[in-house]
Amino acid sequence: MKKLAVAILFGGESEEHDVSIKSAKEIAGSIDTENYQPIYVGITKAGHWKLCDSPETNWEQANLPTAFLSPDKHIPGLIILNERGYQRIPIDVVFSVLHGKTGEDGAMQGLFELSGIPYVGCDIQSSVLCMDKSLTYLVTKHAGFNTPKFVVLDEEERLGAHPLNYPVFIKPARSGSSFGVTKVYRPEEVDQAIETARKYDSKILIEEAVSGIEVGCAVLGNQVQLITGEVDQITLNNGFFKIHQEKNPEKGSENSFFTVPAALPIEKRKEIQSTAKNIYKALGCTGLARIDLFLTDDGRLIINEINTMPGFTSYSRYPRMMKAAGFSITQLIENSIALAQEKTLIIKTIKK
Repeated sequence: MKKLAVAILFGGESEEHDVSIKSAKEIAGSIDTENYQPIYVGITKAGHWKLCDSPETNWEQANLPTAFLSPDKHIPGLIILNERGYQRIPIDVVFSVLHGKTGEDGAMQGLFELSGIPYVGCDIQSSVLCMDKSLTYLVTKHAGFNTPKFVVLDEEERLGAHPLNYPVFIKPARSGSSFGVTKVYRPEEVDQAIETARKYDSKILIEEAVSGIEVGCAVLGNQVQLITGEVDQITLNNGFFKIHQEKNPEKGSENSFFTVPAALPIEKRKEIQSTAKNIYKALGCTGLARIDLFLTDDGRLIINEINTMPGFTSYSRYPRMMKAAGFSITQLIENSIALAQEKTLIIKTIKK
Protein backbone atom coordinates (compact mmCIF):
# COMPACT_ATOMS: atom_id res chain seq x y z
CA MET A 1 0.00 0.00 0.00
CA LYS A 2 1.28 3.45 -0.94
CA LYS A 3 2.31 5.61 2.01
CA LEU A 4 0.42 8.85 2.52
CA ALA A 5 2.69 11.88 2.14
CA VAL A 6 2.08 14.09 5.20
CA ALA A 7 3.57 17.58 5.31
CA ILE A 8 4.26 18.47 8.94
CA LEU A 9 4.57 22.24 9.44
CA PHE A 10 6.23 23.59 12.58
CA GLY A 11 8.01 26.62 14.05
CA GLY A 12 6.29 29.77 12.81
CA GLU A 13 6.42 33.47 13.55
CA SER A 14 4.44 33.53 16.80
CA GLU A 15 5.65 33.63 20.39
CA GLU A 16 4.78 29.92 20.53
CA HIS A 17 7.53 29.05 18.01
CA ASP A 18 9.54 26.91 20.42
CA VAL A 19 6.47 25.04 21.68
CA SER A 20 5.61 24.18 18.07
CA ILE A 21 9.06 22.66 17.51
CA LYS A 22 8.61 20.49 20.60
CA SER A 23 5.22 19.33 19.29
CA ALA A 24 6.76 18.44 15.92
CA LYS A 25 9.55 16.46 17.61
CA GLU A 26 6.99 14.43 19.54
CA ILE A 27 5.04 13.73 16.34
CA ALA A 28 8.26 12.79 14.51
CA GLY A 29 8.99 10.19 17.18
CA SER A 30 5.44 8.79 17.15
CA ILE A 31 4.12 8.84 13.57
CA ASP A 32 3.71 5.42 11.95
CA THR A 33 6.28 5.48 9.15
CA GLU A 34 4.94 2.17 7.80
CA ASN A 35 1.82 4.00 6.60
CA TYR A 36 2.91 7.64 6.39
CA GLN A 37 5.77 9.46 4.72
CA PRO A 38 6.38 12.55 6.90
CA ILE A 39 7.82 15.59 5.13
CA TYR A 40 8.98 18.26 7.57
CA VAL A 41 8.72 21.96 6.78
CA GLY A 42 10.07 24.35 9.38
CA ILE A 43 9.11 28.03 9.37
CA THR A 44 11.63 30.37 10.99
CA LYS A 45 10.68 33.26 13.25
CA ALA A 46 11.39 35.53 10.28
CA GLY A 47 8.93 33.58 8.10
CA HIS A 48 11.38 31.56 5.96
CA TRP A 49 10.02 28.14 4.98
CA LYS A 50 12.63 25.34 4.96
CA LEU A 51 12.54 21.69 3.94
CA CYS A 52 13.97 19.70 6.87
CA ASP A 53 14.98 16.09 7.42
CA SER A 54 13.46 16.34 10.89
CA PRO A 55 12.50 19.03 13.43
CA GLU A 56 15.91 18.99 15.13
CA THR A 57 17.28 21.96 17.09
CA ASN A 58 19.71 23.29 14.47
CA TRP A 59 17.34 23.38 11.49
CA GLU A 60 16.93 27.17 11.60
CA GLN A 61 20.67 27.78 11.20
CA ALA A 62 21.20 25.06 8.56
CA ASN A 63 21.43 25.83 4.84
CA LEU A 64 18.26 24.04 3.75
CA PRO A 65 16.13 24.30 0.59
CA THR A 66 13.21 26.71 0.54
CA ALA A 67 9.91 24.86 0.46
CA PHE A 68 6.33 26.13 0.49
CA LEU A 69 2.81 24.97 -0.33
CA SER A 70 1.39 25.89 -3.71
CA PRO A 71 -1.89 27.83 -3.43
CA ASP A 72 -2.87 26.62 -6.91
CA LYS A 73 -5.24 23.63 -6.93
CA HIS A 74 -4.03 22.75 -10.43
CA ILE A 75 -0.40 22.55 -9.26
CA PRO A 76 -0.91 21.17 -5.76
CA GLY A 77 1.80 20.11 -3.36
CA LEU A 78 5.06 21.30 -1.90
CA ILE A 79 7.24 23.50 -4.12
CA ILE A 80 10.98 23.05 -3.53
CA LEU A 81 13.30 25.76 -4.87
CA ASN A 82 16.75 24.77 -6.10
CA GLU A 83 19.51 26.04 -8.39
CA ARG A 84 17.85 24.54 -11.45
CA GLY A 85 14.45 26.04 -10.70
CA TYR A 86 11.93 24.08 -8.69
CA GLN A 87 10.46 20.66 -8.15
CA ARG A 88 7.03 19.69 -6.84
CA ILE A 89 6.38 17.06 -4.22
CA PRO A 90 2.76 15.79 -4.08
CA ILE A 91 1.23 16.03 -0.59
CA ASP A 92 -1.77 14.01 0.57
CA VAL A 93 -2.39 15.72 3.93
CA VAL A 94 -1.01 18.73 5.81
CA PHE A 95 -0.52 18.38 9.55
CA SER A 96 0.29 21.83 10.88
CA VAL A 97 1.47 22.03 14.48
CA LEU A 98 1.98 25.78 14.21
CA HIS A 99 0.64 27.31 17.42
CA GLY A 100 -0.65 30.86 17.89
CA LYS A 101 -0.60 33.70 15.33
CA THR A 102 -0.35 32.74 11.65
CA GLY A 103 -0.80 29.15 12.78
CA GLU A 104 -4.17 28.84 14.51
CA ASP A 105 -5.80 32.14 13.54
CA GLY A 106 -7.13 31.18 10.09
CA ALA A 107 -4.15 32.45 8.06
CA MET A 108 -2.64 29.01 7.39
CA GLN A 109 -6.07 27.45 7.08
CA GLY A 110 -6.78 29.89 4.23
CA LEU A 111 -3.64 28.72 2.43
CA PHE A 112 -4.62 25.08 2.93
CA GLU A 113 -8.09 25.77 1.50
CA LEU A 114 -6.54 27.45 -1.55
CA SER A 115 -4.16 24.52 -2.05
CA GLY A 116 -7.01 22.00 -2.00
CA ILE A 117 -4.97 19.68 0.22
CA PRO A 118 -6.74 18.05 3.19
CA TYR A 119 -5.48 19.43 6.49
CA VAL A 120 -5.66 18.46 10.14
CA GLY A 121 -7.72 20.60 12.48
CA CYS A 122 -10.25 23.40 12.39
CA ASP A 123 -11.29 25.38 9.32
CA ILE A 124 -10.86 29.12 8.70
CA GLN A 125 -13.99 30.30 10.50
CA SER A 126 -13.61 28.24 13.67
CA SER A 127 -9.89 29.04 13.84
CA VAL A 128 -10.64 32.77 13.74
CA LEU A 129 -13.37 32.50 16.38
CA CYS A 130 -11.31 30.43 18.79
CA MET A 131 -8.06 32.38 18.40
CA ASP A 132 -9.76 35.64 19.33
CA LYS A 133 -10.94 35.08 22.90
CA SER A 134 -13.34 38.03 22.77
CA LEU A 135 -15.09 36.49 19.73
CA THR A 136 -15.11 33.10 21.47
CA TYR A 137 -16.92 34.66 24.43
CA LEU A 138 -19.41 36.57 22.28
CA VAL A 139 -20.39 33.53 20.19
CA THR A 140 -20.55 31.05 23.08
CA LYS A 141 -22.42 33.48 25.33
CA HIS A 142 -25.02 33.95 22.60
CA ALA A 143 -25.24 30.14 22.32
CA GLY A 144 -26.12 29.90 26.03
CA PHE A 145 -22.78 29.04 27.64
CA ASN A 146 -21.30 30.84 30.64
CA THR A 147 -18.36 33.20 30.12
CA PRO A 148 -16.43 35.45 32.51
CA LYS A 149 -17.45 39.10 32.73
CA PHE A 150 -15.15 40.84 30.27
CA VAL A 151 -14.21 44.13 28.58
CA VAL A 152 -12.51 44.46 25.18
CA LEU A 153 -10.08 47.28 24.41
CA ASP A 154 -9.16 48.01 20.81
CA GLU A 155 -5.91 49.61 19.69
CA GLU A 156 -4.86 52.58 21.88
CA GLU A 157 -8.14 52.39 23.84
CA ARG A 158 -7.92 52.76 27.64
CA LEU A 159 -10.05 51.15 30.31
CA GLY A 160 -11.81 54.33 31.36
CA ALA A 161 -14.67 54.04 33.81
CA HIS A 162 -15.58 50.39 33.24
CA PRO A 163 -16.58 48.90 36.62
CA LEU A 164 -14.54 45.80 37.45
CA ASN A 165 -14.43 43.40 40.36
CA TYR A 166 -10.79 42.66 41.12
CA PRO A 167 -8.76 40.59 40.62
CA VAL A 168 -8.89 40.60 36.82
CA PHE A 169 -6.80 39.04 34.08
CA ILE A 170 -5.48 41.36 31.39
CA LYS A 171 -4.37 39.48 28.29
CA PRO A 172 -3.84 39.75 24.54
CA ALA A 173 -7.11 38.77 22.86
CA ARG A 174 -5.28 36.77 20.17
CA SER A 175 -2.33 34.99 21.72
CA GLY A 176 -1.64 31.71 23.48
CA SER A 177 0.35 29.86 26.14
CA SER A 178 -0.33 32.72 28.60
CA PHE A 179 2.13 35.10 26.88
CA GLY A 180 1.40 38.71 27.85
CA VAL A 181 -1.07 37.73 30.60
CA THR A 182 -1.09 39.58 33.95
CA LYS A 183 -3.27 38.98 36.98
CA VAL A 184 -4.18 42.41 38.36
CA TYR A 185 -5.36 43.02 41.91
CA ARG A 186 -5.64 46.84 42.01
CA PRO A 187 -6.70 49.61 39.58
CA GLU A 188 -3.24 51.22 39.68
CA GLU A 189 -1.74 48.05 38.12
CA VAL A 190 -4.02 48.15 35.06
CA ASP A 191 -2.06 50.44 32.73
CA GLN A 192 1.18 48.49 33.05
CA ALA A 193 -0.64 45.20 32.46
CA ILE A 194 -2.26 46.63 29.34
CA GLU A 195 1.15 47.68 28.02
CA THR A 196 2.48 44.17 28.64
CA ALA A 197 -0.44 42.62 26.75
CA ARG A 198 -0.01 45.07 23.84
CA LYS A 199 3.44 43.64 23.17
CA TYR A 200 1.59 40.65 21.75
CA ASP A 201 -1.65 42.09 20.37
CA SER A 202 -3.34 45.44 19.75
CA LYS A 203 -6.66 44.00 20.97
CA ILE A 204 -6.83 43.51 24.74
CA LEU A 205 -9.19 41.39 26.81
CA ILE A 206 -9.87 42.22 30.45
CA GLU A 207 -11.85 39.59 32.31
CA GLU A 208 -12.83 39.15 35.92
CA ALA A 209 -11.08 36.23 37.61
CA VAL A 210 -13.31 33.20 38.15
CA SER A 211 -13.12 31.50 41.52
CA GLY A 212 -13.07 27.77 40.90
CA ILE A 213 -11.22 24.76 39.56
CA GLU A 214 -9.51 24.78 36.15
CA VAL A 215 -10.52 21.77 34.07
CA GLY A 216 -10.05 20.79 30.45
CA CYS A 217 -11.43 18.35 27.92
CA ALA A 218 -9.82 17.02 24.73
CA VAL A 219 -12.25 16.63 21.81
CA LEU A 220 -11.59 14.67 18.60
CA GLY A 221 -13.92 14.45 15.60
CA ASN A 222 -15.82 16.20 12.82
CA GLN A 223 -18.96 17.64 14.45
CA VAL A 224 -21.27 14.60 14.15
CA GLN A 225 -19.31 11.85 15.90
CA LEU A 226 -17.12 13.25 18.68
CA ILE A 227 -14.75 11.51 21.07
CA THR A 228 -13.51 13.06 24.31
CA GLY A 229 -10.49 12.33 26.43
CA GLU A 230 -10.58 12.04 30.19
CA VAL A 231 -11.19 15.39 31.91
CA ASP A 232 -8.08 16.91 33.47
CA GLN A 233 -7.75 19.25 36.45
CA ILE A 234 -5.06 21.86 37.11
CA THR A 235 -4.12 22.59 40.71
CA LEU A 236 -2.16 25.81 41.19
CA ASN A 237 0.24 26.48 44.04
CA ASN A 238 0.37 30.18 43.10
CA GLY A 239 -0.12 32.60 40.20
CA PHE A 240 -1.70 31.19 37.03
CA PHE A 241 -1.01 28.36 34.61
CA LYS A 242 1.84 29.13 32.17
CA ILE A 243 3.85 25.93 31.80
CA HIS A 244 5.08 26.77 28.27
CA GLN A 245 6.99 29.77 29.63
CA GLU A 246 8.81 27.77 32.29
CA LYS A 247 12.47 26.71 32.02
CA ASN A 248 12.07 22.92 32.28
CA PRO A 249 8.42 22.02 31.63
CA GLU A 250 9.42 18.47 30.65
CA LYS A 251 10.31 17.90 34.31
CA GLY A 252 6.97 19.25 35.55
CA SER A 253 5.43 22.64 36.17
CA GLU A 254 6.92 25.04 38.69
CA ASN A 255 3.58 26.16 40.15
CA SER A 256 0.98 23.56 39.19
CA PHE A 257 0.22 19.87 38.79
CA PHE A 258 -2.30 17.87 36.78
CA THR A 259 -4.81 15.24 37.78
CA VAL A 260 -6.13 12.97 35.01
CA PRO A 261 -8.92 11.98 35.36
CA ALA A 262 -9.95 15.03 37.38
CA ALA A 263 -10.67 14.41 41.05
CA LEU A 264 -14.39 14.95 40.53
CA PRO A 265 -17.48 12.74 40.68
CA ILE A 266 -18.00 10.79 37.46
CA GLU A 267 -21.32 12.60 36.84
CA LYS A 268 -19.54 15.97 36.85
CA ARG A 269 -16.80 14.68 34.54
CA LYS A 270 -19.50 13.48 32.12
CA GLU A 271 -21.15 16.90 32.29
CA ILE A 272 -17.82 18.56 31.45
CA GLN A 273 -17.32 16.21 28.49
CA SER A 274 -20.84 16.88 27.22
CA THR A 275 -20.42 20.64 27.62
CA ALA A 276 -17.07 20.52 25.81
CA LYS A 277 -18.67 18.69 22.87
CA ASN A 278 -21.47 21.26 22.66
CA ILE A 279 -19.02 24.19 22.75
CA TYR A 280 -16.96 22.46 20.04
CA LYS A 281 -20.07 22.18 17.86
CA ALA A 282 -21.23 25.75 18.57
CA LEU A 283 -17.88 27.13 17.37
CA GLY A 284 -17.83 24.88 14.29
CA CYS A 285 -14.65 23.05 15.30
CA THR A 286 -13.43 20.05 13.30
CA GLY A 287 -10.57 17.61 13.73
CA LEU A 288 -9.47 18.36 17.26
CA ALA A 289 -9.50 21.02 19.95
CA ARG A 290 -9.04 21.40 23.69
CA ILE A 291 -11.85 23.04 25.63
CA ASP A 292 -10.70 24.75 28.85
CA LEU A 293 -13.28 25.57 31.52
CA PHE A 294 -13.64 26.76 35.09
CA LEU A 295 -15.77 24.77 37.51
CA THR A 296 -17.12 27.17 40.14
CA ASP A 297 -17.89 26.37 43.75
CA ASP A 298 -21.61 26.32 42.96
CA GLY A 299 -21.14 23.80 40.13
CA ARG A 300 -21.32 26.10 37.09
CA LEU A 301 -19.04 25.63 34.08
CA ILE A 302 -17.54 28.83 32.67
CA ILE A 303 -15.51 28.98 29.46
CA ASN A 304 -11.82 29.79 29.77
CA GLU A 305 -10.51 29.30 26.22
CA ILE A 306 -10.53 27.00 23.19
CA ASN A 307 -7.27 25.75 21.70
CA THR A 308 -7.67 24.60 18.07
CA MET A 309 -4.16 23.14 17.77
CA PRO A 310 -3.25 22.00 21.26
CA GLY A 311 0.33 21.10 22.02
CA PHE A 312 1.63 17.61 21.27
CA THR A 313 4.68 17.97 23.52
CA SER A 314 5.64 15.37 26.11
CA TYR A 315 4.01 17.51 28.80
CA SER A 316 0.98 18.80 26.89
CA ARG A 317 -2.52 18.38 28.23
CA TYR A 318 -4.31 17.17 25.08
CA PRO A 319 -2.32 13.96 24.47
CA ARG A 320 -2.31 13.27 28.21
CA MET A 321 -6.12 13.42 28.37
CA MET A 322 -6.48 11.26 25.26
CA LYS A 323 -3.94 8.74 26.56
CA ALA A 324 -6.01 8.35 29.72
CA ALA A 325 -8.95 7.53 27.42
CA GLY A 326 -6.92 4.84 25.62
CA PHE A 327 -5.39 6.75 22.67
CA SER A 328 -1.61 6.79 22.15
CA ILE A 329 -0.04 9.74 20.30
CA THR A 330 0.47 7.41 17.31
CA GLN A 331 -3.28 6.69 17.28
CA LEU A 332 -4.06 10.41 17.70
CA ILE A 333 -1.94 11.23 14.65
CA GLU A 334 -3.61 8.47 12.64
CA ASN A 335 -7.11 9.58 13.63
CA SER A 336 -6.34 13.26 12.97
CA ILE A 337 -5.12 12.48 9.45
CA ALA A 338 -8.17 10.30 8.75
CA LEU A 339 -10.49 13.08 9.96
CA ALA A 340 -8.74 15.58 7.67
CA GLN A 341 -9.38 13.31 4.68
CA GLU A 342 -12.97 12.68 5.77
CA LYS A 343 -13.66 16.41 6.09
CA THR A 344 -12.37 17.09 2.57
CA LEU A 345 -14.42 14.21 1.17
CA ILE A 346 -17.60 15.55 2.82
CA ILE A 347 -16.98 19.05 1.39
CA LYS A 348 -16.40 17.68 -2.11
CA THR A 349 -19.61 15.64 -1.88
CA ILE A 350 -21.62 18.71 -0.79
CA LYS A 351 -20.21 20.79 -3.67
CA LYS A 352 -21.32 18.11 -6.17
